[in-house]
Amino acid sequence: MENNRKKIGIFTFFLLMVFTISLKTYFAYYVDLSLGVKGPVQNFILLMNPYSLLALILSVFLFFKGRKAFWFMLIGGFLLTFLLYANVVYFRFFSDFLTFSTLNQVSNVNSMGGAVGASFQWYDFVYFLDIIAYLFILIFKQKWLSLNVFHKKFIPVVMAASVALFFLNLAFAETDRPELLTRTFDHKYLVKYLGPYNFTVYDGVKTIQNNQQKALASEDDLTKVLNYTKQKHTAPNMEYYGKAKGKNIIKIHLESFQTFLINKKVNGHEVTPFLNKLSSGQNDFRYYPNFYHQTGQGKTSDAEFTMDNSLYGLPQGSAFSLKGDNTFQSLPAILHQKQKFTSNVMHGDYKTFWNRDQVYRHFGVDKFYDATYYDMSPENVENLGLKDKEFFKESVDYLDKEKQPFYSHLITLTNHYPFTLNKDDASIPPGNTGNPTVDGYIQTAHYLDQAVEEFINDLKKRGLYDDSVIILYGDHYGISENHNKAMSQLLDEPITPAKFNDLNKTGFWIKAPGVEPKVDPTYAGQVDVMPTLLHLMGIDTKNYIMLGTDMLSKDHKQLIPFRNGDFVTDKYKYVNGKAYSHKDNKPMTTPPSDLQKNKNQVENDLEINDEILNGDLMRFYKNPDFKKVNPSDYHYDAGPKGKGN
Repeated sequence: MENNRKKIGIFTFFLLMVFTISLKTYFAYYVDLSLGVKGPVQNFILLMNPYSLLALILSVFLFFKGRKAFWFMLIGGFLLTFLLYANVVYFRFFSDFLTFSTLNQVSNVNSMGGAVGASFQWYDFVYFLDIIAYLFILIFKQKWLSLNVFHKKFIPVVMAASVALFFLNLAFAETDRPELLTRTFDHKYLVKYLGPYNFTVYDGVKTIQNNQQKALASEDDLTKVLNYTKQKHTAPNMEYYGKAKGKNIIKIHLESFQTFLINKKVNGHEVTPFLNKLSSGQNDFRYYPNFYHQTGQGKTSDAEFTMDNSLYGLPQGSAFSLKGDNTFQSLPAILHQKQKFTSNVMHGDYKTFWNRDQVYRHFGVDKFYDATYYDMSPENVENLGLKDKEFFKESVDYLDKEKQPFYSHLITLTNHYPFTLNKDDASIPPGNTGNPTVDGYIQTAHYLDQAVEEFINDLKKRGLYDDSVIILYGDHYGISENHNKAMSQLLDEPITPAKFNDLNKTGFWIKAPGVEPKVDPTYAGQVDVMPTLLHLMGIDTKNYIMLGTDMLSKDHKQLIPFRNGDFVTDKYKYVNGKAYSHKDNKPMTTPPSDLQKNKNQVENDLEINDEILNGDLMRFYKNPDFKKVNPSDYHYDAGPKGKGN
């Protein structure tokens, strides 16, 4: 009877492989990936998009003979499965998809082992069930296999059908989302319409194009940029211009902080009592509740980059992945050249993370106090690095010795995914949603709040508080949309796309001479901070290339672009192709009159930004107000408490 069993031929194996990998892709779409799929057309596209590239790639192995064909087919299927699974794990952590630029930063993943580990789920074995089954057949049930050769004349037909299916997929996608491949900045759109496999090919092509862009760039490209940024420039508000001249600048980077925490109580406890006081408008600080992060895949590094350059990050990877090969006109260098500031960055992690030791040299940062300057004893470390209280305690000693005026950027760490905290450091109970990420976030945010309060008090004791402009800001969201169910429970309201957009508010606080304390409803983003600070210092910005505008200027445009092409204005928010009212977060029945104008402005901003970075256009700019930084003038040696990493 067994000899009469119908055996599995290589073409049947090929069809099974394509089908099961597609099945896993659907599983990922509906279980792990939040793609915002709506309506029958988008669902149909979702069903269609895995097949074309899967079939095209795996059909290559039909050319092989005998058992080799099965083994190569299995290896190909495993690699495609691994690509899918890697994207799933990456998405759980970053709410984005792997790109070739992010693969250049794979060393960062090693440093974030705990955070990445928290992204694994118990059901992940589902992604590899078919591969295990096929492997079992190839090793133990070879008699089930037919070694007959698939007719080679049919292979081009299979390939042609795969290509035709791709163009059919693209036609449907273009119908639902015009200019998909030319005017889309959101990776979720691309994966929704093309699938993760075609997205990888698209990203590879874009990466090659971007790498070529630098070689082909010229001064003519710069002329376009200069015309654009001069048109965007806003005159300073003379009420504030130069009011902070001669003062230090202390910039406190609140890791993963979101402003829904302000005045939030959980289990009867205020989560951020100190920041609540600073947000009242009565304690020296002006608070901007409608301040948004504008980061992309680079997250923390994007926030640093944007705050110090008034440019956005890149659509793929981090601008820090440029490894300092580009020319910049950064805030630390401008402050030094114009007003003899010294500059430093302080961070309880090692200097190579995010290529900081390379990038800071091109920003003109004088000193980098990395982990080797701090006591990294096990009891002082939590999650990714030094605990915030220990970090601030040691940092204030270094600040006290800095030559004034100084520009200092302090980067906290404890309030970082997966939001873990030692029992001894947790002074309020966790949340009670049952989601460890959201519940832990409540405790680590409270710890961060305490650490900031202690640091501000130390600045006062050292006499640095009154002599400094102090700013605080959240760098990016902490709770991704993968935790919307728990967030809905915590906030007691549904997390719609419009509401999730609100959760991108990360807050901005500033204490500066002449800037009266109040709650300022102005809408602004991280790209606006650099021109604001320069004007407060009395530095004319008209000759600098910046995409943000002074938040204190009467001409400040309240249009906040996001890296995915969405945006917010003071009147409405534009999310996933729809305009929503700020009042009730419901879709606007009548599109705003300035919607298309603002969409064009945002797209132009992002395109100009990418031309600047990918073409390294700053190298051509002979700015009369700026001397190009020589990165070889800057060196960051290991500190006294370690030998580096």
